Amino acid sequence: MNASGIRCLSVATLVSLGSLTGIAEAGSAGEAVFQTACIACHGVDGAGALPGVPDLMASDSRLLEADDVLLKRTVAGFQSPGSSMAMPPRAGNPDLSDEDLMAAIRYMRERFGNR
Repeated sequence: MNASGIRCLSVATLVSLGSLTGIAEAGSAGEAVFQTACIACHGVDGAGALPGVPDLMASDSRLLEADDVLLKRTVAGFQSPGSSMAMPPRAGNPDLSDEDLMAAIRYMRERFGNR
């Protein structure tokens, strides 16, 4: 292989690695938001750490709802029917952006086996 072939291979490899890094960073961002804003109520295993917090691993999990519905509820806050607890707006952290919240939703879906 000549030098230009090696250079093209290297550029292609770097582009591929850059794409994978972006995916990893997005996953890390969702995990970071979960660890700081969600885990206290939803628990490490998603089963709910407090009475009245829905089990994210249940067959009828809220995580099965559409992105726009989940984002709206996460932004505004939400109380599940029959639950004694309400999720505060933006998971109790007004500094979280919509992108942060969507990253956490994607992380929870991946982590807890939904969507």
